Amino acid sequence: MKPVPPATSLRRAPVQRRSAERLTRILDACADLLDEVGYDALSTRAVALRAGVPIGSVYRFFGNKRAMADALAQRNLERYSERVTERLAETGEGGWRAAMDAVLDEYLAMKRTAPGFSLVDFGNQIPVGSGQSEPNHRVADRLTDLLSGYLDRTPDEELRRTFLVAVETADTLVHLAFRVSPEGDEEIIEEMRQLLRAYLARVLD
Repeated sequence: MKPVPPATSLRRAPVQRRSAERLTRILDACADLLDEVGYDALSTRAVALRAGVPIGSVYRFFGNKRAMADALAQRNLERYSERVTERLAETGEGGWRAAMDAVLDEYLAMKRTAPGFSLVDFGNQIPVGSGQSEPNHRVADRLTDLLSGYLDRTPDEELRRTFLVAVETADTLVHLAFRVSPEGDEEIIEEMRQLLRAYLARVLD
């Protein structure tokens, strides 16, 4: 199983600080509007208006709203990785169970608070980007790279496969929890933790 390359949806990467700040405003506006109107009603014109930029600035970065949502998903993954890394640094030598809690807790926190995340998260809620991009593969690969050093494990195919199964399982059950309750049903989340602990123990203990 080869790592899946990250999605690239930008027509042009920002070079100057002003351009990077404009891109941030565009993605922030996209995230806010996803929560307010949903993906179907989202438009590049509405994003430009909310971001306070000319419509040409949006098209300088993105060909359409699909590419814009895909870039938001990629930014979510980068921010999630940063949050998990910071959490692991605070946790210290807590073993794989502490690492699993960090991974799940930060995902749940973003699910509850990050604008637009409930629709886009890492790209698997709406049809964004290429059908070959496999968001859960990207998440599993990122977690393998992040956690292998912390767990003192070689990032081999077994570890990648283990994390892919765990990510797919967590993805399904987290979405179930948030369908049952807007804030995530705590009993389903706890069942998910127990299930993942039992599965990961077979490989990581």
